[in-house]
This record gives sequence, C-alpha cells and structure tokens, in this order.
Amino acid sequence: MKPLSGVRVVEFEGIGPGPLGARMLADMGADVTVIARPGAGVVNQRLGKSESSNPLRRGKQVVELNLKNADHVAQAKALVESADVLIEGNRPGVMERLGLGPEVFAVSHPTLIYARMTGWGQTGPLAHAAGHDVNYVALSGALSLSARPGERPIIPPTVLGDAGGALAMAFGIVSALWQARATGAGCVVDAAILDTMAALGGLAQWVAASGGLGGPEPSAFHDSPFYDVYTCSDGRHISLGALEPQFYALLLEKLGWTDVDPASQYDKSQWPALKQRLQDQIASHTQTHWCDVFEGTDVCFAPVLSMTEAAQHPHNRARGLFLADSFGGIQTEAAPRFLPLR
Repeated sequence: MKPLSGVRVVEFEGIGPGPLGARMLADMGADVTVIARPGAGVVNQRLGKSESSNPLRRGKQVVELNLKNADHVAQAKALVESADVLIEGNRPGVMERLGLGPEVFAVSHPTLIYARMTGWGQTGPLAHAAGHDVNYVALSGALSLSARPGERPIIPPTVLGDAGGALAMAFGIVSALWQARATGAGCVVDAAILDTMAALGGLAQWVAASGGLGGPEPSAFHDSPFYDVYTCSDGRHISLGALEPQFYALLLEKLGWTDVDPASQYDKSQWPALKQRLQDQIASHTQTHWCDVFEGTDVCFAPVLSMTEAAQHPHNRARGLFLADSFGGIQTEAAPRFLPLR
C-alpha cells in the first residue's frame, strides 16, 4: 500500500532530517522532487561519494537549480505552485531572502503545506543559531537521562534527534494535508527537532514526576539489575529489560537464581548486590550463549549488534528490514507498513 500516492512534494535539499523526512513521504508513495544545488552535496563531498549513491534521494526526482539565479528561482517557484507540499531546512529567513517564503504563496497557493525543518524552531532566542543533534537533545532534557549517577551523559545516536525530527515533520505534513483537504487552508509546519525531543520526552517526564527518573532515588532504568546492558566473556554485549514482574520472574528462572524472591524485584536495597552478581554471570559466557538462553523468550532480551550484524539477524531478515543497495551499502525498508484488514 502507498497511502500518499498522488501527493506532490517539492524538497529544497538540505542535510539530515529534511531529506530523511522527505524520503519517508516518498516511501509512502508521495511524488517528491528535490531541488538540489548543482554539483555534489556537502555530505557526499566529505564522504567522497557521488550523489547517485545518496540513500536519502531514494524514490525522488532531482532537479538541479542555482537559487542565486533569478530564472532558477522562478523555476523553483513554478514547481512549488504545482505541488501540495514544500519542504525546506534552512535557518529562519533564508527562504524569504530568496523570494520563496510562505508569504509568496499565501495568495497564489492557499492550500500549500510549507514544512520548515530546523533544530531550534522558527522563533525563540536560539532560532538563528547553529546547532546539531546532540545540542537539541541536550536542551530538551532527554540527554541528561543517559547519565549514570556520578557520570557524564553519553552522546546519543543521531537517530534520536535528527531522525526523530524527520519523522515528526512527516507526521506534521500528513496532519496538515488532512486539514487542508478538509478546510482549504494550508499552513506552515514548524518542525523543530527540539520540540520533537521535548514531546517524545513526555513519557520520561511522567516517570520522573513519580521519582522514577532524574531524582535522588535509584532508578529502575539506571540502577536496577534487570534493565541494563551487560558485557559477555567475548567482549560483546547484551541488553535486558525485564521491568514487569512476570518478565523478571522468568529472568530469574533462566539464570537459575532460585534463591531470589521475584516479589522483591523493586526492593532497591538489593539492587547493587544483584547487579554485581548478574554482571559476573553474564561475563562468564559469550553473547551467543546468552542468545541461546534468552532470545525469543519473555525475558525482554536482545543482543547488541553492529549495523552490519543487524542486517543479518534472522528476525530482521524475515521482515526484510534491511536492503542491500547497488553501491555496496545497506538501506532500510520503509516504516510503518500497511496491511489489509483481512
């Protein structure tokens, strides 16, 4: 199923979340035309790769235009006039200076969805400042949650901010399209990565309000023995997340810990000793051993895999989650998937 078939998108190519969000729309069937600067993009220049190998252009048509040229700006405007959606990822004010800001289309194209992908948003004291994924995650409060007591926070994978922002932008565009088709009124989608991270932190804020995160008390997510990453004898790692009582009871059974009462799972005074015991036991066997013991059960387990290994995991292969491209790289299949009701 391609639910966005017939939706026309013009993307003013940037880097990172804007192109990824546009690719998400293309994967859902949207007709995406990329307006790109002539020559290789900044990222591919750094990587020494050609634009033909750029996975973020998958499913898109590319038109090279120099927006410092008035004729090319006119061509870009004409493309937007025939589209449903415009996507841009510049700092606030750049599109206006090019003569392509939202006010230009307000009268001639009132149903246009004008999506603006930025880190800080269109307004606020930081709106014009440079930033990157780690900065947006930090200001949202989410980065602090990666710190163990007394330790510094770790840098999160870029998927947390940039890709989260891309997904939020795509969601905002689809929501705005629904409204435009119902009311005839387009809008600007102010897709800020900071806002997205704050919104995604709603669950964490709720847990924190109950004392389960970020406070003086030990946290199940940072300090418990049943929710952590452990090192195996071969230097590989596994993840455990047995938060619920039934999953914890099964973990104890699989470990052979008949001397530990499952009902005392949240007795925090026991956590340090149990955590050390679990660290020692996990460290006595290989990752493969623990996969044989835990994988596919309700222990809430997964091995920590490299990107290459993830593409080869039987579950991911069965779902066709990763695709080999013609340039020797790995791409991901579109998500979510759409299945018939019957």
